[in-house]
Amino acid sequence: MKKEVSQRTYSLAELGWHPVFDDYFAEYENNTFIPARVAREQRHSYLLLTEQGEMTSKVSGKMHHQANSKNDYPVVGDWVVIRPQNEQTPAIIQGILPRRTQFSRKVVGTQTEEQVLVANVDTIFIIVGLDHDFNLRRIERYLALTWECGARPIIVLNKMDLVSDLAEKIAAVEGVAFDVPILPVSAQLGDGMPVLIDHLKPGMTASLLGSSGVGKSTIINYLLDSDVQTVQEVRADDSRGRHTTTQREMFLAPQGGLMIDNPGMRELQLWVDEAQLAEAFEDVEMLIQQCRFSDCQHNTEPGCAINAAIENGTLDAARYQNYQKLLGEVRQLGVRKEERFNMEEKKKRMKQISKYIKEIKKSSKRR
Repeated sequence: MKKEVSQRTYSLAELGWHPVFDDYFAEYENNTFIPARVAREQRHSYLLLTEQGEMTSKVSGKMHHQANSKNDYPVVGDWVVIRPQNEQTPAIIQGILPRRTQFSRKVVGTQTEEQVLVANVDTIFIIVGLDHDFNLRRIERYLALTWECGARPIIVLNKMDLVSDLAEKIAAVEGVAFDVPILPVSAQLGDGMPVLIDHLKPGMTASLLGSSGVGKSTIINYLLDSDVQTVQEVRADDSRGRHTTTQREMFLAPQGGLMIDNPGMRELQLWVDEAQLAEAFEDVEMLIQQCRFSDCQHNTEPGCAINAAIENGTLDAARYQNYQKLLGEVRQLGVRKEERFNMEEKKKRMKQISKYIKEIKKSSKRR
């Protein structure tokens, strides 16, 4: 790793240790193992924050051998169990403590696999640019994943200095983000930014998520009161630019609290089930329950509460259409998950049968 390793030490409390981890760590507790928190990962090399200071590390051979997927390796925010080494030798990660929360998406591409992006976060700042990046449908997608994660969402509307219809945009977001705090800011000018600091509490972890060019790195620099993240100009015609942040990294804020910066995401496929999607569309779900017929298709059926709400303006037609789109995506994901599960179970049975046949052959030879 290119970054210098600091000699600063940390208390477990300021790193976000939770009482539940006491029980998880008990099975490892001895004179050689200590807990550590993953601050950065790069090609299976990790920067850890511990009570003994910052350490570089790698996973043990046993852990590597037993890993069945990428999610069996640490991600930023994870609490891991390590055996410290000397200054010249990386620490060895022995295991990952169970995650309290994790923000996941489906992997990019056609594979049906989960990708855990960050772990053990308490708050997720969904950063939205009020310029060309502004997209209610993307906000709904982020909210669905955040509710599934178990963290508290906060929507940050950045670049408010670039728009003249701020009140209208805030009202539009309120229409899809019920009871979720909405914070309009200008990270470039510092307007509204002190409010974000109020949401960073000592021992709590926040993750900043959003598309490339929305200003995550500028916000990080403001909250840390230091230019730790490189900031690049974005194209004026579409507010896009190269990814400033190329890897996830966790920082400790001066006022307390931890922040995880993430690379901009161009693709955000859902990894939720229907019940979890319903949390993000509670208003739509409540209307569906009010339809006259339980099997209402919300087309031309009489007594359809969905159609009535769209007609009287209490439900945005675009929001309902996005709900249908995401529901179709979630149901297709469910089918693919089941297919994958059945295939894996078949492989396990075939492996067991093969093992049984080999044992029979060995037994026959001994006779």
